[in-house]
Amino acid sequence: MKNSLFLGVFLFISLGIQSQNWHTDMDEAKTMASQNNQKIILVFKGSDWCAPCIKLEREVLSTEYFRTYAKEHFVLLEADFPKRKKNALPDDLQKKNNELAERYNKRGVFPFVVVLDKDGNVLGETGYFKTTPEAYVTHLESFKG
Repeated sequence: MKNSLFLGVFLFISLGIQSQNWHTDMDEAKTMASQNNQKIILVFKGSDWCAPCIKLEREVLSTEYFRTYAKEHFVLLEADFPKRKKNALPDDLQKKNNELAERYNKRGVFPFVVVLDKDGNVLGETGYFKTTPEAYVTHLESFKG
């Protein structure tokens, strides 16, 4: 019984640490960025088909260093464009992602990372490149508002 309780608490804490609060609504992201005086990191990705997107996720965005840093410094906004039917997004979310792409990713580049100020103005753009999570954060922070 004691072991089950310990395991349950451990899993709950682990999942809480692992989770990263990615938003899918620009207005919500702007509100949070304004309230917390943070930059918005908008990531355009193809989660089920884009190899560099998957590498960016695995090598940078899902690391403990990035998650911890982002929690205090960034509002994370995701625009996913999956291709497989089984991964299709709800129509309303797909529409929001299309609108984000019309404004911020007209060339249709994947992955495409846009650093925005709290009002949604572009501070800088980047993508995937082989580096450490620490160096990637430094790169993102180099875009000043």
